[in-house]
Amino acid sequence: MTVLNKRSVLKIAAISLVAAAALVACGKKEEAKPAAAAKAEPLKVAFAYVGPVGDGGWTFAHDNARKAVEKEFGDKIVTSFVEKVPESADAERVFRDLAGQGNKLIFGTTFGYMEPMLKVAADNKEIKFEHATGYKTADNMRTYDSRTYEGAYMAGVIAGKMTKTNTLGVVASIPIPEVIRNINSFTMGAQSVNPKVKTKVVWVNDWFNPPKETEAATALINGGADVLMQNTDSPAVLQTAEKMGKRAFGWDSDMTAYGPKAHLGSAVINWAPYYIKSVGEALEGKWSTGQSWWGVKEGAIDMVSVAADVPEDAKKKVEEIKAGLKDGSFAIWKGPIVGQDGKEVLAKDAVADDKFLGGIKFYVKGVEGKVPN
Repeated sequence: MTVLNKRSVLKIAAISLVAAAALVACGKKEEAKPAAAAKAEPLKVAFAYVGPVGDGGWTFAHDNARKAVEKEFGDKIVTSFVEKVPESADAERVFRDLAGQGNKLIFGTTFGYMEPMLKVAADNKEIKFEHATGYKTADNMRTYDSRTYEGAYMAGVIAGKMTKTNTLGVVASIPIPEVIRNINSFTMGAQSVNPKVKTKVVWVNDWFNPPKETEAATALINGGADVLMQNTDSPAVLQTAEKMGKRAFGWDSDMTAYGPKAHLGSAVINWAPYYIKSVGEALEGKWSTGQSWWGVKEGAIDMVSVAADVPEDAKKKVEEIKAGLKDGSFAIWKGPIVGQDGKEVLAKDAVADDKFLGGIKFYVKGVEGKVPN
């Protein structure tokens, strides 16, 4: 049996006290260390596009806005898109797939997605849906649109000054109020500076179909039109005007590069302000259903890259229109306005409200042909 002397006993006791103190200190340190905060999962946001992202027009504008949203919110969000989604049963399949992938905010960017999106929204109440250019809503589905007729009117002012034949042409897509309203606004803008103007229309019954758009533009030029506007998504109309020595406008995006000699200006849509607002609301828990219709006032519509040879008085008038639309002192649809049949559709000094604008199914005086059924 080992016998410890007094010094050894004291030494062992001291070591034990130090060890115990160290253990207590470690325990305190562990207790004091806060638990790491769990990083919030990014909001998954998806976009369904009717055309290819490289169409140079409508879808290109939406995708540029998607990129602006990514830049604005960084790692708080993750975005994705599906392009070339037909306005058919395929759209419903795509929306269901996007919902199944965990997206909590889904945008559908064309009129024909309205009914498919409503169906999917009804089955996915926890997901927020947004539909461009439509009019039906639900508790978890709202609509948004841009006042493209403002850009069409400004294009008309330039066209009215630049035409030599007093015959304008429009390559039109689908005969819905949105497109008919743009044809009329283009004509009214031209008539505001040139009462002799008349407008011919060729319908292609598609949003993005470059071959059909080319055929339609060619037919209009052969029919005497020397300035063209479009309500379709590709640069084909501008390119055709360039080849045939006529003038035309870009639509939805700046299309200058596709036909620099023909290009008179581009009526563009900037979707970024709306998308940033919408995504911000979703992140902050402030999103709610409703309807939005943004134009020059909100920074959504503009006329850009106006050609150097456009007369100064036309350029000045366009700038005055922008300023008036921004501050509310100017209204495009203000009476008296007469329909194609000569009957007054808007009385003198009356200003059309959004309900009126959303239901336009007639041509104004100066537009030739009949509105398709």
